[in-house]
Amino acid sequence: MFDNATRRVRALDEDRQRTLIYTAAIANTLVLLLLLYAYVTENTPTTYWVFPVVWLTASAWAVFRTSRPSAEGRTKLLAAAIAGGYFLLLGFVGGLFGPATGPITGLTVQFTQLPPGWNPAVLYGGASLQFALVPFTAVGYAVLAYLVYATVLEAEHAVAGGILGLFSCVSCTLPVIASVLSGVVGGGAALAAAASSQTYALGSVVYMLTVGLLVYRPGLEWLRKRL
Repeated sequence: MFDNATRRVRALDEDRQRTLIYTAAIANTLVLLLLLYAYVTENTPTTYWVFPVVWLTASAWAVFRTSRPSAEGRTKLLAAAIAGGYFLLLGFVGGLFGPATGPITGLTVQFTQLPPGWNPAVLYGGASLQFALVPFTAVGYAVLAYLVYATVLEAEHAVAGGILGLFSCVSCTLPVIASVLSGVVGGGAALAAAASSQTYALGSVVYMLTVGLLVYRPGLEWLRKRL
């Protein structure tokens, strides 16, 4: 079995070999960090520990797999504007940031309360603004924005694939952020209590589907011919 896997890897071109090796290295590192965290804190791993590994591994694969096509300066500015707006929309809907809804708590950083990928989480509750930057969701949104940027450069048109990212944050990331905010800025306890591993799993599946669509861009050649 190992020999067969090795032959398949060697049959890939150099770029795909590099993508596979780097992605596997990142996934292995994340798993080792989680095991180390479990050993040091004596916590028992749960299903929730898996989701950062899934998101960050998919994100790494997408970045290594995607190259930015060349384009004119005006097209790059347009793509950057669309990608930036997309990231802000995901962040707002997903709860990375937004208007304050709870007490003023100031800036806090969590290092050990949650496993790697969830931590280090940067939390802030102010008079008019609050944010909760959880690593795997923040990175995931940034990667989706990058993929939208690359897609717009190639197609010079905002394809519908990226819109699926909204479902990933609604079904997954909002309960994630709420569970973190529930003990910090308040107002999320009920939503956090209602969250389930099935909810996170569904959001992770949609996130991976979104990444896959934006990397492979099915139908993009058909679209480009008609623009």
